[in-house]
Amino acid sequence: MKTAAILDQRQAQIFRKGKDTGSIDCNKDSLAGAVSQRACVFCGSRVVLYPIADALHLVHGPIGCAVYTWDIRGALSSGPELHRLSFSTDLQELDVIFGGEKKLEKALDELIDRHQPKAAFVYSTCIVGLIGDDLEAVCKMMAAKKNIPVLPVQSEGFKGNKRAGYRAACKAMGELVGTGDISNISRYSINILGDFNLAGEIWLIRQYFEKIGVEVVANITGDGRVDDIRRSHGASLNVVQCSGATMDLADMMSVKYGIPSLRVSYFGVEDMAEALYSVTEHFNDARLVENARNLVKEEVEKLTPELKRYKTALQGKKAAIYVGGAFKAFSLVKAFRLIGMEVVMVGSQTGTPEDYIELEEITDEGTIIVDDANPLELSAFLKEKEVDLFVGGVKERPIAYKLGVAFCDHNHERKEMLAGFEGMLNFAREVYSSVMSPVWNFVPRRTEEK
Repeated sequence: MKTAAILDQRQAQIFRKGKDTGSIDCNKDSLAGAVSQRACVFCGSRVVLYPIADALHLVHGPIGCAVYTWDIRGALSSGPELHRLSFSTDLQELDVIFGGEKKLEKALDELIDRHQPKAAFVYSTCIVGLIGDDLEAVCKMMAAKKNIPVLPVQSEGFKGNKRAGYRAACKAMGELVGTGDISNISRYSINILGDFNLAGEIWLIRQYFEKIGVEVVANITGDGRVDDIRRSHGASLNVVQCSGATMDLADMMSVKYGIPSLRVSYFGVEDMAEALYSVTEHFNDARLVENARNLVKEEVEKLTPELKRYKTALQGKKAAIYVGGAFKAFSLVKAFRLIGMEVVMVGSQTGTPEDYIELEEITDEGTIIVDDANPLELSAFLKEKEVDLFVGGVKERPIAYKLGVAFCDHNHERKEMLAGFEGMLNFAREVYSSVMSPVWNFVPRRTEEK
């Protein structure tokens, strides 16, 4: 079996369980020229803040940056749709020479008057870092003039990646936290951090928590509202799903306001149930614990018969996973095991040493674990492991289809609800329909040279 050709400098970022020893090298800048699957700093900040629906989002930079991130998440809103308008200062050659501060000021003046947002987020891009516009000064001046928060998101940078963008987004949101009224908030209250309401998932998750008697103060950021974020320091607990994206904000709130946090996942039966149990156990209230148990029992009884049918058909099929945040990979490994599939490759763009240790613990012998991969490596691993299904995002989809491999979108552009108990059933259905599709009878499933 031919194995993947790996660049010498990346050898330490590939780990084969049962063969390699030591720890995987990760949490570092991408290797120049390796064509990483990662996104840029600006993109990282944009995907976190974008779902705040009643805020103005203005990209200070060339129009391409705004186009690239327009409607970047499948983030639904139960009210305002202002977040779906991708505003840009559209910097041109003369702006690069003479500076873009006046153009930014004029854009904010017009947009705030026209749309009356609750707050404005202003994103700096790489070109702004080069020409030296004072984003913070312009935002401060416009905040005083318009009497709303105008928050600079310092997301320029060539060498960084979207993890640095997450930090920039959390820093901007941190300026909002602590500025709202926290009266009448229950002692059994949480903020939901790191869920972005893809396909309406946060509505389902909120429903679960509210059914068991827990108040949700703020969604950060799916279907988010500026006023809710401003009063989020009144919650008793931060429940953090995508730890890479919003953990910095949770840490800040812990230091400043003494709010503890829990890391959870809402994907898969096991992790969804564990999320509910962890929250109720934190509050140490027997009634809440009993409510959670009853809810889990009711939901599992509804989906088990159908899951068994899919497991019978999918038993022994092979899956590969490559996602942005490693937290998704944990849940996906468990979810595939539940429907009888074997995970033979798993990786992420922004995993930490602790993430990869956990992945090594929960995967089978021979599994390839990879950090910050590129298209050539991913293609080689899919062929080497004779994969039946590849789970990834928009940049991984072409890799799968070119190789004649089924694909399941688990990234932030998707339109299918995959979180919660209902989402697990949707996931199983999608996996089944993708893997078992007759179309694969008409393409070469294995492209290995004989």
